[in-house]
Amino acid sequence: MDRFAKVGTKVELEDLEGGKLVEVGGQKIALFNLGGHYYAIENTCPHRGGPLAEGMVAGDEVICPWHGSRFNIKTGAVLSPPAREGVKSFAVRVTEHDVEVEIG
Repeated sequence: MDRFAKVGTKVELEDLEGGKLVEVGGQKIALFNLGGHYYAIENTCPHRGGPLAEGMVAGDEVICPWHGSRFNIKTGAVLSPPAREGVKSFAVRVTEHDVEVEIG
């Protein structure tokens, strides 16, 4: 059964620039705010383990800070090497006050 876990409040995350590392259900997740819409993907780059939450954001892409792989923030799809595969994306919902990430 899927469930959602709180990762912050809307007030805390409304001015989020770049990514933010959150830990939910034992998983490290990179959380992004793109124009008021929140997205969550695995934090670890599959190439060599770079922390995607620390990567530079360009539009709807995040660039791994270690070797430059690019990932789509909305889907987790890999967009450029050296990574050869994407990362998992997580559903995000916003309640009245909170931002929550779905964990399975």
